[in-house]
Amino acid sequence: MNILIDENIPYGLEAFGLLGKVHSAHGRSITAAMLREVDALIVRSITKVNPALLDGTPVRFVGTCTIGEDHIDKIYLAERDITFTSAPGCNANSVAEYIITALLYLAQKYGFDPASKRLGIVGVGNVGSKVYRKASALGLTCVLNDPPLAEKTGDPVYRPLEEIRECDIITFHTPLNKVGIHPTWHLADKAFLRSLRPGTLLFNTARGAVVDNAALEEALRDGHLHAAVVDVWENEPTPRHGLLEMSDIATPHIAGYSFDGKVNGTRQVYAALCEFMGKKPSWDPAPLLPPPGLPELTVAPDAPGVLATTVLRAYDLLGDDGRMRAITSLPADEQGAWFDRLRKEYPVRREFFNTRIRLTRADERLARILSGVGFALI
Repeated sequence: MNILIDENIPYGLEAFGLLGKVHSAHGRSITAAMLREVDALIVRSITKVNPALLDGTPVRFVGTCTIGEDHIDKIYLAERDITFTSAPGCNANSVAEYIITALLYLAQKYGFDPASKRLGIVGVGNVGSKVYRKASALGLTCVLNDPPLAEKTGDPVYRPLEEIRECDIITFHTPLNKVGIHPTWHLADKAFLRSLRPGTLLFNTARGAVVDNAALEEALRDGHLHAAVVDVWENEPTPRHGLLEMSDIATPHIAGYSFDGKVNGTRQVYAALCEFMGKKPSWDPAPLLPPPGLPELTVAPDAPGVLATTVLRAYDLLGDDGRMRAITSLPADEQGAWFDRLRKEYPVRREFFNTRIRLTRADERLARILSGVGFALI
């Protein structure tokens, strides 16, 4: 079997090399010509898999090592009888940790108690449900919105979008759907943003076009919204400079880029290709994983800003933000390459469960919160 993989898939050569002859390429450079003798195509989110790419090729299996599937023309794949798989939930914990870190950073920056706020979570699937659990551990009151889940379950816990508008903080975790009964393209458009309470904080780690970027910039610039955390952008890899400037945190689509999450994606798609080929999975990534950069951390419960300090020690979110902002100083024709380089050369980030916390004295409440957001306690 001939397999072409995105070069940014961790351990892709090791895993898929057990199943056939593997070639790799940058995700944006994959062309139909490269696929003339390829049986299986393994991508991440930046490769558009559609008729223009696959027509006339022998590809029979497509896998994306991501949660998102909006870069895949699934209807076309089904019509061509091409097997497709994604990696649902692979990096959900990574995105949830990004949200919690950003939230605690903003709480420290602006001097508010997270437990006093209402958090609106739009999309309560793999990612949103983890955000819900971690935010609840911090004491936030969460309002959940997910029309497909509401229709499927009938559970009144899922509230209409009108109630989300009344929240202090809103975070989006939906797929990007331009059509269908629940479209999400520009779900947060100018009218939606203007309907929010003045001073609202908005987070987007879903897909760039879920939020109208021009309208969000305008709402931040005139002060209607207080702050924004933006990880995904319209027109990636060239983000809107004005929105980047006005955002408190701006990052290059890396919320789900924990090393643990990316390896989960590799493992899930590898297992699916094994099933497609009628083989039993044998690859185990565990022996290959690097040691955590912060295996233990001693925390003093009485230290000022203890929660924000702890999560920022475990995950250098501000470093991600700083590297992203360098894009504005580059010539226009170099900015897209910089965005992609930040993703390709992203430093190893291990998730919170890899860090064991030792408290200098017993503090049941703090221990419960730290455990609730994902840390292991000694």
